Amino acid sequence: MFDNLTDGFDLYLRGSTLFAYLAAYAAGVLVSFTPCTYPLIPITVSYIGGKSRGSRAAGFFLSLAYVIGTSLTYTVLGSIAAVSGGLFGTFQSNPWPNLVIANICILMGLSMLEVFSLPVPRFLSGSHFSSRRGGLIGGLLLGVASGLIMSPCTTPVLGVLLSFVATKQNVFFGMSLLFVFAFGMGTLLIILGTFTGLLANLPKAGPWMVSVQRIFGWVFIAIGEYFLIIAGKFMI
Repeated sequence: MFDNLTDGFDLYLRGSTLFAYLAAYAAGVLVSFTPCTYPLIPITVSYIGGKSRGSRAAGFFLSLAYVIGTSLTYTVLGSIAAVSGGLFGTFQSNPWPNLVIANICILMGLSMLEVFSLPVPRFLSGSHFSSRRGGLIGGLLLGVASGLIMSPCTTPVLGVLLSFVATKQNVFFGMSLLFVFAFGMGTLLIILGTFTGLLANLPKAGPWMVSVQRIFGWVFIAIGEYFLIIAGKFMI
């Protein structure tokens, strides 16, 4: 019965593109509430608010341009992972890609649980978000640069997504999945950039963000265990 259950879940994961996109978007939204990225939101919203000069329409489009810029950075990473996916070989019937995914998920989960630390940039001031350029192009370029700066903060989730994309070996799927993930990260930013008054009601950074991070850690470990079970079935 357990084998039938895992077989069905495995087929669902591989066959449901919509599920993959929804999961990537949800992961992006949750990542925006982790200790590494959440403190950046007020800084970025303050920048957007200053450029929009109180206009909601301008704030919306500036926020959207910024998030699209960030999404483009992650889209490039997704395309690289998809193109290099041939290294994984035939995923459906080979235990080794499953073992690779399992170990990546477990390691990234442990890092989210702070068993060990991954290097992340230090955001000590808002200087990373200063820009002489204005308008939508400036917001877009700032988003692209911010995507590069923030990528170490999202390494655990990003590593799992890129590994999954690599097994698919589908460039469009890889690019679009990472775009959706990054757009999920920027959803809160778009809302706050449009309605800057909501910034005052934003929850303060605190232990609750650590709880979100730990939930991610246990979810990744569970996913890693699942792929270990699949790999074991192919080895028998």
